[in-house]
Amino acid sequence: MGAALIRAILWDNDGVLVDTEPLYLRANQEVLGRVGVALSETDYREISLRQGRSVFVLAERHGCSDEHIEALRSERDARYAELLDEGVDVLEGVRETLAALHGRLPMGIVTSSQRGHFERIHAATGLLDYFEFSLASGEYRRHKPHPDPYLAGARRLGLAPAECLAIEDTERGLRAAVAAGMRCLVIPRPLSADGDFSRAHGVLEAAHDLPAEVEALLSSV
Repeated sequence: MGAALIRAILWDNDGVLVDTEPLYLRANQEVLGRVGVALSETDYREISLRQGRSVFVLAERHGCSDEHIEALRSERDARYAELLDEGVDVLEGVRETLAALHGRLPMGIVTSSQRGHFERIHAATGLLDYFEFSLASGEYRRHKPHPDPYLAGARRLGLAPAECLAIEDTERGLRAAVAAGMRCLVIPRPLSADGDFSRAHGVLEAAHDLPAEVEALLSSV
C-alpha cells in the first residue's frame, strides 16, 4: 500500500513564515547576559533548535534559582514582545506561495510561540487569511520535538496524521512531525541549517519551491 494522500498542510511559524528567530535569540541573549550567561548562536542552535529545550538551562547551571529563572523568562517575554512590535519581516516567497496553495488544500499553523507573541507577529502581516486555524503554546500538552503539536493539528482538521504535510525549518520541528506520523518538508534558515534533516521528505531552498513539491506529492499517490 502506498503513502496516504496529502489532504492538508500544517506550517510552522517562526523561521518558516516570518523571520522572528533572530529576534527571539536576541531577547534571550540580552536577558541571560544580565546574569552573566553568554548565549552563543551555537548554544542556541543546539539547545533550542535541535533539542527543543529551554536555553534557561544555562541560567540554572550558572546557579540561578527556579524563582529567578521564572523572573528572567518574564523579562525575556517582555523584551521579545518589544522587538516584535518594532516590525516583523515575512520571509521571501511566503506570501506568493500561500496565495498559490490557498484553496488547494486546507492549511493551519502549528507554532511553539505563545499566543500573545503570535498575535503580535501577525498584527500586520496579513498572512492569517490563508489559514483555517492556528495552534500556539499552551494549546497542546508538550512542545516540539514531541509530536503533540502536530497531532493536535491533525485532530483539528479531522484527518489522520499521515494525511497532513508539515513545513518546518528546524530539526526539533522535523522530529515532531515525523513522530506524529507526518511527511515533512524542511526549509532551513541560517540558524537551523546545521540540523539533521535526514528524515525529511525533502529539503528545499525557499518557500517558492513548495507548490511544485506539493503537486508532486499529490500526483504520486
